[in-house]
Amino acid sequence: MIVKDLKIFLQNVRKNNFVINTILKTNNNFNIIFIQEPSWTTIRSISSSADSEGVLLVGIVNHPNWLAFARELDTTNDCPRVMIFINIRLSSFCFSFRKDIIDHRDIILVSFFFNSKLFWVMNVYSDSSHSVIKYLKDTEINIYNLLVMTRDFNIHNSLWDPSFNYHSSISDNLIIIADSFNLNLLVPINQVPTRYSDNDNDSNLVIDLMFLHCDSSKLNNHSIHPNWCFTSDHAPLTITIPINEENIDFCKRTISKNSDEEDLFIKEVITSFSKLDTSNILDIS
Repeated sequence: MIVKDLKIFLQNVRKNNFVINTILKTNNNFNIIFIQEPSWTTIRSISSSADSEGVLLVGIVNHPNWLAFARELDTTNDCPRVMIFINIRLSSFCFSFRKDIIDHRDIILVSFFFNSKLFWVMNVYSDSSHSVIKYLKDTEINIYNLLVMTRDFNIHNSLWDPSFNYHSSISDNLIIIADSFNLNLLVPINQVPTRYSDNDNDSNLVIDLMFLHCDSSKLNNHSIHPNWCFTSDHAPLTITIPINEENIDFCKRTISKNSDEEDLFIKEVITSFSKLDTSNILDIS
């Protein structure tokens, strides 16, 4: 089968199995589905030599058309909050869950092969204490060709939400992390909220973000779909990423030394620095 692009669907399902079932049954045209906050429920009781009443088997929704990737459940108090479904049409890409590289319950890193090259996708859920951001900042991760890092980062910031007037330091850490993977923050085609409050007195928010390996306008086509919310408070996100030799070249972008482009870049940097407000600087330190 020839695959010309990766169609990715992303949804925080708010621990609702009905939403996951609906997504898996109705979105077979997508190649990859990123899920946040899945519901871990008792599937059945299985016989056990240690317990006459059997042992409860706890798991997540599955579907024969999709390969499911998720961490094993350690305890009921430590349920993984991210998972990835891969359409079986892409089974030849040899997708693999890489817990050996990133071992965190709220991050799932999956690798795959395309034209004999190794690539990656990362699904993230960051809670209100930003444990994922702290983990990624403090952990040395040497991977290349990360295609996309995305979803629920739970950070309010004016950088991606025009209705929010403040800047948080934790967002600086997120940008630093993204830059370390050679990723750029994408601006959606339709700039609308991604999380919708159940309370009319609370504001709707933009907290679901997408970072892509390239800021090319050709690839920046991700959309927010508030009309597809089902019973979740998060709107689904979608993106189509062409995968061919031209668009999946992940070499770092560089400026040739002593070129006109380098001169222009230096002038832009100097101009930007000259506009900085230094009135509040008290001393050299």
